[in-house]
Amino acid sequence: MNVVGNDSSSNEKLIRLLEEQLAHSNQQNQELMKQIDSLSQQVRQLTKLLYGSKTEKSRYNVPDGQGSLFEDDPSFNDSEHTEEQSQQTISYTVVRKIQKKKRNDSLRDDVEVEEVHHLPANIACECCQHQMVEISGTVVREEAKFIPAKMVKLQHIEHAYECKNCKSDTAQPTKIKRGKAPQPAIQRSIASPSVLAKVIYDKFAQYLPLYRQVNEWKRYGLDTNDKNLSNWVIRASHDWLMPLYERMKKLMMAKSVLHCDETYSQIINRSDGKSGQSNAYNWVYRSVPTQGPPITLFQSSLSRARSVLENFTQGYRGTIVCDGYSAYGKLEGVTFANCWAHVRRYWLKVDSKKCQIGVSYCDELYRLERQFKHLSPSKRRKKRQKHSLPIVEKFLHWVDTSPFFGKNALAKAAEYTLNRADGLKAFLYDGRVEIDNNPAENAIRPNVIGRKNWLFSVSEAGAMANAICLSVARNSQKQWHQFLRIHKETFDGPTESRNPSKP
Repeated sequence: MNVVGNDSSSNEKLIRLLEEQLAHSNQQNQELMKQIDSLSQQVRQLTKLLYGSKTEKSRYNVPDGQGSLFEDDPSFNDSEHTEEQSQQTISYTVVRKIQKKKRNDSLRDDVEVEEVHHLPANIACECCQHQMVEISGTVVREEAKFIPAKMVKLQHIEHAYECKNCKSDTAQPTKIKRGKAPQPAIQRSIASPSVLAKVIYDKFAQYLPLYRQVNEWKRYGLDTNDKNLSNWVIRASHDWLMPLYERMKKLMMAKSVLHCDETYSQIINRSDGKSGQSNAYNWVYRSVPTQGPPITLFQSSLSRARSVLENFTQGYRGTIVCDGYSAYGKLEGVTFANCWAHVRRYWLKVDSKKCQIGVSYCDELYRLERQFKHLSPSKRRKKRQKHSLPIVEKFLHWVDTSPFFGKNALAKAAEYTLNRADGLKAFLYDGRVEIDNNPAENAIRPNVIGRKNWLFSVSEAGAMANAICLSVARNSQKQWHQFLRIHKETFDGPTESRNPSKP
């Protein structure tokens, strides 16, 4: 009996041990299945990034995300023609007047016109030898004539005059008057305002690096080097454009809604001791059109810290539209509105049917925004409260109640959305606030394009000059005319006060 009892107890222990091993194996299998699912989603996501469509536009009425095979051929979208309809179409085409093909190159109406008249070599009649009379003149063609710029050596000559009458009178001191030449734009430099404007325009509007401009200036007759051009840009931005920049900043800080974004850059000689390969940053700030002509300002900094934003926006009270970066937050008197384009971008990265649900909510909000685009801020707020608010609440409730776990793209999209729920609702309560931060992202693109050409800034002074010149270059000509007309008194001081360069 004891042997049987021992065998039964040992069997029970063995069974429990096997059950524990089986449960442990099942748990491991479940964890591995989750890991396999997460890795599979990552593989699909990376494959989509490599080989999938790069556009963020939605395709409506296409099942399972498959594009139409015939979407590029408009003939497949036309209704079928009967024989009678085809005959009518052919007869109409024959009767219709054939229009001339529109040219893809033309000259504007405000371009100066220069006429070149071509006369016969001999206007005498070959029969009677009498002079022939002009009966018509026909324009046979038009050409675009380009007159290149030219370099001129401008010499400022000061003339002195004296009074001969006073000079002959020994009792009177000699009277002498001398003409006074204006102060140069930069002391001890041959760069005139027109040369400085050309250098700045070519670099910040045409994205032409300074070292490439050197050969162009040599062709015009000015021998210089890229170091001189760099010093000219720094000096001109500090002496002449800085007051304009500060005035624009003051006006911007008086507005109640701003867009903000940042991108990396590179500064070789840094004051913080870091390597030149370390990332510096350029920040962009942009006002909204509902509060006057938009103002775009750039700021150069060595870091991406919140202190940079605090220093620039010191004293600002209002709303800042931004992305989900952690530096945007916890500023006194500032409300942060988050960007729905970033939310939609996170859901687009998800390779599952859940992605289509999340993107559809965002698309519905953007469809409403296109309808509200031309409304006044107050009317837009009311429309958003009525139509957009229920969609936002339904979307956030769906994300909050759905079982999104793990570290896959789906869980990251859900986490990003829920962590910024308050900022995503901000546009619903203010009609001046845009639904996304695309205005700032569009405004910072010139800096990104320029970065690919001029690559880096040697010094922090050069990076600051780049930010000032970009701020001036990226505002429209119409806006500058209006701005200078309103604030002309700010820049009408004496020459010495506006040119602090020391002689």
